[in-house]
Amino acid sequence: LPPLEAFPDSVFVEDAALVFTNAAVQLRPGAPTRAGEAAEIAPTLARRFERVLQLETGTAEGGDILNTPSGVLIGQSARTSADGAQALVALLAQLGLKGIPVQTPPGVLHFKSDCSLLDDETILATPALAASGVFDGFRVVLTPEGEQGAANAIRVNDVVLLSAGYPRTADALTQLGFRIVTLQTREIAKIDAGLSCMSLRWRT
Repeated sequence: LPPLEAFPDSVFVEDAALVFTNAAVQLRPGAPTRAGEAAEIAPTLARRFERVLQLETGTAEGGDILNTPSGVLIGQSARTSADGAQALVALLAQLGLKGIPVQTPPGVLHFKSDCSLLDDETILATPALAASGVFDGFRVVLTPEGEQGAANAIRVNDVVLLSAGYPRTADALTQLGFRIVTLQTREIAKIDAGLSCMSLRWRT
C-alpha cells in the first residue's frame, strides 16, 4: 500500500480491516486520529475481495480480533467498544462466522498484544490473558516471565514469525515442533506495536 502521510499510524494496517478468504470487513479504528484510515483502504479491499462489509456502529480495531476455528474472538478494549464488538458479531454472522466478545486485560493496548494462534489447537498467550479463561478448549502455551511481548506472533504457512529477544519462548515453541523465524521488532515495539499489526493475512 502507498504511504499515507496524513495518517502516520496507517502502517498498522491490520487495525483498519478484518480479512478472510473471500470477504473482508472495513473496521472503524478507535483512535480519533485514525478515523480516516478505513476509507483509505476501502478501494484496495474492494479490488481483492468478493465481498466487503462495513462496520457502521461503535469502534473496532483488528489488533483486538483473533480468528480461531471455534469463533472470532473480539477483545473489547480502549480501541474496540462494546457497541463495535456487537455490531461486528452481526457482520460476522452474515459471513457464516461466530463472533465472541471477550475482554482485553486492563492496560493492554490490543487483545492480540497478549496472544496469537499458532495452529488450529494452540494459542500462545501471556499468563494474565490465559488466566481469564477465554482460551478454554485450546492448548495454551504461556510466555515465560519477562517475555510477555513474545505473545504477538504470526503463523504463516508452516512458519511461526516471532519477535527476536525472547529466547525462552522460541525454545519452548521449537520443542513443541514449531518452526521459528525471529524478526527484529525492537524499534516498532517502542510505540506498542507487534508483528501482526503491520500486515493483513488470509488464506487463498
